[in-house]
Amino acid sequence: MFRQSLAVTLINLKSIPQRPGMSIATIISVALVVGVLLGFSAMANGFRATVQGTGSQDVAIFLRSGAQAELNSGLSRDEVRLIEEAPGLARDSGGEAIASAELYVIVDGTKRSSGTDANIPLRGVGEDAALLRQNFELVEGRMFAPGSNDLVVGRSVQREFSGFEMGEEIRLGNNNWQIVGVFSTGGTVFDSEIWADLGVIQNLYNRGSGVQTVRARLENPDAIERVRAYAENEPRLNLDVQAEQAYYASQAGATSDLIMYLGWPLSIAMAIGAFAGAWNTLYSSVDRRTREIATLRAIGFSGFPAFVGTMAEALMLSAIGGLVGAAAVYLLFNGVSASTLGGSFTQIVFSFAVTPSAIIAGIVMALVIGFLGGLVPAIRAARVPILAVHAD
Repeated sequence: MFRQSLAVTLINLKSIPQRPGMSIATIISVALVVGVLLGFSAMANGFRATVQGTGSQDVAIFLRSGAQAELNSGLSRDEVRLIEEAPGLARDSGGEAIASAELYVIVDGTKRSSGTDANIPLRGVGEDAALLRQNFELVEGRMFAPGSNDLVVGRSVQREFSGFEMGEEIRLGNNNWQIVGVFSTGGTVFDSEIWADLGVIQNLYNRGSGVQTVRARLENPDAIERVRAYAENEPRLNLDVQAEQAYYASQAGATSDLIMYLGWPLSIAMAIGAFAGAWNTLYSSVDRRTREIATLRAIGFSGFPAFVGTMAEALMLSAIGGLVGAAAVYLLFNGVSASTLGGSFTQIVFSFAVTPSAIIAGIVMALVIGFLGGLVPAIRAARVPILAVHAD
């Protein structure tokens, strides 16, 4: 049985070039399905890696209780002072908490790729903001001067949006700003932000003395429990306290899941078309080889080798399509920079990431398409009657 199955499988595979049109159509349709799935997966993986890689375990972020994102939060000056008195916070040589009260507003930027406007976060920060970001590096220019209209921009903003070159003057909303520096945090979410002096942002955007968040260095990661206990027992505070890393990990989940919720239905819809294409190709293959299969039956071959040979042909075409689709997405998209809306309705710049697990999932999907598309034609091949050898 094994030898018969191997012989029929080789015959089927060698006959594929005799049907170049339909075989190529099947390969292309499967490749498109895998390409779409991997494209959405690469987008979700890249976004998730950028957001989840942001933040530190030894930095706490304070938001108003119930706020799901910085944009929805609000803290008064008195609350900021109380936060800075919390036990468990790291302090400088003067005994002051290493903390940064921050204000988050949205401005328009023009995408280089499309020329369209998109939301960019403009963050007003305190003097300790750079100390609270891992891998912060000022790669060009200088930090903004307090009380000035200086801006420092993240490297990703400079790469994806026009008008943010060093030394340029740019108008954001009703205000003119001077680009005096470019910073990098190693490809995290912060690279998609613009920073300015907190007091200037408060004045220009009529925010009074209020802020939205406070970031503070912890003595160690475990100290966050002491900070939470302090916030819960202080009646003048109504806060959510999270480790910064955990906060951004939660922000990543919703958007990356949404990307995949869009990708899977589209991939499944295309898979139905690929399934139909594989079915037609293999039915045509069986029809053309009816006399050949019947002859094999007449000389002692059973129907099972015909079933195996047809399934092997289906899986081979689908596997080739899966590999073509995976290779195309990897070559065209892996590492490509893009941006999409994050949790605060502003653009987050990230790079597509085609991972090995995503490629495996794409190949598995291709093989499933091949199996389902080849199942009925393979059953038909197994049931070709011996008398078909006399058919005209």
